Formats: sequence, structure tokens, C-alpha cells
Amino acid sequence: MVHALQITFDAADPRGLGGFWGEVLGYVEEPPPPGFTTWDEALDAMGIDRSDANRAYAIVDPDGVGPRVFFLKVPEHKSAKNRMHLDVHTEPDRLRARADELVALGAQVVREFDEPEGRWITLLDPEGNEFCLH
Repeated sequence: MVHALQITFDAADPRGLGGFWGEVLGYVEEPPPPGFTTWDEALDAMGIDRSDANRAYAIVDPDGVGPRVFFLKVPEHKSAKNRMHLDVHTEPDRLRARADELVALGAQVVREFDEPEGRWITLLDPEGNEFCLH
């Protein structure tokens, strides 16, 4: 049996947060289902209300390997530390440069670590979700 994995983020701005994570992960906006040229066309055919165009957003690995990442609008804001976070890997010699690139996209550096088990930087995404860059 195959088990597909989807990572879901609650968000105030699904498209904005999805765009940020698309840049972090090298993902692209999920294309509309087969048979449709646009998401508007697909949602209309499914009878889904489009009055809030920013109520959900999804990004996918363009190579079809990694999990789908889904962003869902919720009314409440993040209020506590994540119990789970993503570790994003980069080349060790590009760690600081990649962190600077992500800060330019809206991330915030929390702390840098240089420990016997490795070197990493903890950041916050634009909505305050913690993640680590290794």
C-alpha cells in the first residue's frame, strides 16, 4: 500500500506563505487537475465557491518526488512554538548565504548553531513558523 504525504500549514495568507515556501523548497504552484487549463475553471466545474481566492493554495515538487504542501486559511494566528518543524538542507558552504536569501524573502533568523552534531540556522517564515536550515 502506498501512503502519500502532504504537509499542511494553517495560514493567514495562503498564497503569500505558499509563495515563500515555494522559493525555499524549489516547488511550484500545483497545476489544475487534468482537463482544466486554470484553477478558476476547475473550481467552477467542481461547484466550489471562489469568493475568497486566497482561502487555500498548494505547491508541489516539480520533479514529483517530494510531498505536496498545502496552505489553508484559518482565522487565528500562530500563538505558540511549533511542536514539529521542517529541516531544509542546503550546501554547507552556502548555509549563511542561503539564510540571507530567505531573510530577503521574509524569513527572520532566530539563532545560529555550531554544535558537535552539526551546524544549522533556525529561522521563522513570514507567519512565524519555525524551521531549520542545515
